Amino acid sequence: MSDNEMMDKEEIFSKVLRAGRRTYFFDVRATKAGDYYLTITESKKFTNDDGSFHYKKHKIYLYKEDFVGFTEILNEMTHFIVEEKGEEVISERHQKDFQKSYEKDNVDNVEEVVASTESFTDVSFDDI
Repeated sequence: MSDNEMMDKEEIFSKVLRAGRRTYFFDVRATKAGDYYLTITESKKFTNDDGSFHYKKHKIYLYKEDFVGFTEILNEMTHFIVEEKGEEVISERHQKDFQKSYEKDNVDNVEEVVASTESFTDVSFDDI
């Protein structure tokens, strides 16, 4: 049996969380002894200068004996962050509709130019 077939065989349950350029994979897998464990994989897409792209992956293996401690600390840390900084994303890189101040100014200027050209009267240079 090939390594790929072994990997497919030991996956029991999976969920995917897409989050912008990152994707998180949660996979329940089986050990050779038939016990279950969790893998959490972060996959992040990067674009090369030539337009092609590649992914970097980081994986955590979480075993049953660590679930309680891991869950407690994860909950404590996420609650701390939300209590301290709220749920709103502050980083401009993560705001889908973020416009830098100079981009906002340019958008406003374009709207002003469009508004001023709407009242423009067409003039024929033959009349001059």
